[in-house]
Amino acid sequence: MNTKLKYFKKILNDRGIKPTYQRLKILEYLSKNMKNHPTVEMIHEELLKDIPIISLTTVYNTLNAFLEKGLVDGVTITGTETRYDLDASSHHHFLCKECGKIIDIEVPCAFAEGEKTVVRGNRIEEVHGYFKGICKECTDSFKNKTKKSNISRSKTGQPNR
Repeated sequence: MNTKLKYFKKILNDRGIKPTYQRLKILEYLSKNMKNHPTVEMIHEELLKDIPIISLTTVYNTLNAFLEKGLVDGVTITGTETRYDLDASSHHHFLCKECGKIIDIEVPCAFAEGEKTVVRGNRIEEVHGYFKGICKECTDSFKNKTKKSNISRSKTGQPNR
């Protein structure tokens, strides 16, 4: 067993999760794709390449076990799917309405940082903050398409069709 899988085995054991091969591979996938916030289907599709017999149910059950033990965090922004985040600390997310990518973002928040835990007598135990908009890559891509369109239009005097 390679060093990385030994490390993942220790993480699972420390959380009271039996370190099966499938669970180790799911944890390995999450660690390699931390910035992607994958769905169950994305994880399953990728793991099928190495483990052709892994079922979607196994991936669901494993992620639920990881959630229960606080190993991962479930990110639900759209209401239609859950994405999984290996960074279970309090932080905010940004959903690009154009490409669907979810990005971790740093936004100062006294509640997420644990500096403030009570509002009008109500004790805050969890913070889930998200923002929606257009990511930098999609914005840049749109700007480039607009520039190219304007250049083509200026050469012909007619709109690009």
